[in-house]
Amino acid sequence: MPSPQRMLTSLRQAMTLVRATPGRKGHTIELPPCTDVLVTGDLHGHIGHFQALLKAADLARNPKRHFIMQEAIHGKYRYASGGDKSHQVIDLFAALKSQYPNRVHYLPGNHELAQWTNRPVLKADENLNQLFEEGIRAAYGKDAEGEVYGCYLELFQVLPIAIRTSNGVLISHSLPSARALPHFDPARLQTEQYEPADLESGGTVHSMLWGRDTAPATAREFLRKMDASFLVSGHIASDTGFSIPNEHQVIVDCAESPAGYVLFPADQSIRHTQLVECIHTF
Repeated sequence: MPSPQRMLTSLRQAMTLVRATPGRKGHTIELPPCTDVLVTGDLHGHIGHFQALLKAADLARNPKRHFIMQEAIHGKYRYASGGDKSHQVIDLFAALKSQYPNRVHYLPGNHELAQWTNRPVLKADENLNQLFEEGIRAAYGKDAEGEVYGCYLELFQVLPIAIRTSNGVLISHSLPSARALPHFDPARLQTEQYEPADLESGGTVHSMLWGRDTAPATAREFLRKMDASFLVSGHIASDTGFSIPNEHQVIVDCAESPAGYVLFPADQSIRHTQLVECIHTF
């Protein structure tokens, strides 16, 4: 484990690079011309899957490929003291962002939102927010815990919420429900500072990260508002590593095995059937 000071330097550098990502406008990114894009499913602290995905991406040999990971935190892997190890995936992202600053991206999910807004996520009688903090304490010590933890929260707040390719594929953690869509305002995603209402239930950011509505009409209207043709998302677990809920969307999941990801071309027009053919599992 790196020293607390080294980790703080790495996280702050990652934040600077996130803000400077080409094509960024507020919390959205319009990817510049590129060959292809690899999108992971939710990682939830799975270091082994993160490493396998990096191997599949092979960024060094594919200089026009982008790598998009999502929802890193709140996993099942624990320190001996009981704290959650999932912060280690963020640490790896920070290092990777420094290596490939323009081609590596991290989409937060509802768990990152819950952590930075201090809304506890409870699972099997465990407080996942608390376990995340305990993991940082186990890794970096009680004296540095507060500063390092604050840096993670600051990073969550600057991460992009939506990434769009030039051929019309939108990548986001999820999409608003049909009930929330009439109030969903994409312009709120293009601001540098969120309003408190954006993060509350029914707000633009909250509804986009927590929604589970996969009805075709909902996906179609969301994509219309986001000026995109197809959606690659996560958020919904799958025993097969992926699911195809409608003719506009692909969902991938990397939290368990098999794990799913999408590696699709971004330099040519694409149909939904082709996007489905670009799904891989391991």
